[in-house]
Amino acid sequence: MRIAHIVSTYPPYFGGMGNVVFQTAGYLGELGHEVVVFTPQYYERKEVRSKDAPEAHSHTEELQEDIDYAKRLKTPLSYGNAAYMPQVKNELDDFDVVHLHYPFFGTANMVRKWKLRNPHKPLVITYHMDTRSGGWKGLIFKYYAKYWMPRILGSADKIIASSFDYIEASDAQELFRSNKDTWIELPFGVDADRFSPREAPNALFERYGLDPSLPTIVFVGGMDRAHYFKGVPVLLKALLFLKKEGVDIQTVFVGGGELQEQFTFKAQGYGLKNVRFVGKVSEEELPYHYNMGDLCVLPSVNRGEAFGMVLLESMASGVPVLASDLPGVRTVAQDGGLVFTTGNAHELREAIASYFSKDTDQADWKTNARTVVEEKYAWERIVERLSIIYEELVER
Repeated sequence: MRIAHIVSTYPPYFGGMGNVVFQTAGYLGELGHEVVVFTPQYYERKEVRSKDAPEAHSHTEELQEDIDYAKRLKTPLSYGNAAYMPQVKNELDDFDVVHLHYPFFGTANMVRKWKLRNPHKPLVITYHMDTRSGGWKGLIFKYYAKYWMPRILGSADKIIASSFDYIEASDAQELFRSNKDTWIELPFGVDADRFSPREAPNALFERYGLDPSLPTIVFVGGMDRAHYFKGVPVLLKALLFLKKEGVDIQTVFVGGGELQEQFTFKAQGYGLKNVRFVGKVSEEELPYHYNMGDLCVLPSVNRGEAFGMVLLESMASGVPVLASDLPGVRTVAQDGGLVFTTGNAHELREAIASYFSKDTDQADWKTNARTVVEEKYAWERIVERLSIIYEELVER
């Protein structure tokens, strides 16, 4: 089949939605499908998220060649991760299945208009997450969820959710309850070969001035304003409480963005000498950064976090997880670790201290985390199920 995916972000931009589509496209390709991912042609500096990225107004040839399956379309208007990509509706007619990844402000409605012109062509939509923000953006998001979201989701032949636990508490809950037959629960997957239990190179600990014999926490997540909800301040506050109690723990924060400097200053103000903000790391080195950890923490503060791909990557690496008790996120975290009350730094402190206590059999936790991934979240199994969904829609 010829399958089109449409998504607002895509590697090398550091974000969950784009990485999900990147992996999905790759495994669909291995099944013999022809896949094209339509995504905005942002300036290279936005995608690389580096302070010293070139001020290019288009992709370098090297960047374009390095990103599989992508067809990047120029956008007359864009803001943050929203982009107006009107030409996409003229690109889709030759595909057997079109798969939109929601939210995609500025372009999702273009896909709906395409579907109105092509009612016989299957449209699948994955509902990744609610949109949350403050101020005027928050008002726009609320209006969009009330007025446009029902129309966009209503145009789909099938709607995929990573967990019904999340959808039942989401902005789409009424649509879900009124038309459950349209919805399919299909979790995201993880590359269980790339992320696997292994010894972290001592060179990484040496690079960051850390002690490989000390208990180590890993946080992985974007630190740009689009990912403000990741909850870094909550984890820093929990680390401050542990420091005051004399608990000797070191923490590695992986991920970059314009908020990283602010978080670094906060950690310094707390006197957290064993905290390292290492910025965005290469795709090659990312798995080894998980292996540095004895525990991975995802302290997200609202439903902008719908699933938590980093939880799967950590579990696949044999590293148990602690995560906020958020719909969707808790579904994954409870498979490979524990949850704590969202935003509660005291409870997070207790959970961390408990995990590193002598009473916890960390080896069992690590083995269980890896086993759950192999049985439930391996990408091969997830994408095989997705392929069957496509085939059933095309054949009906």
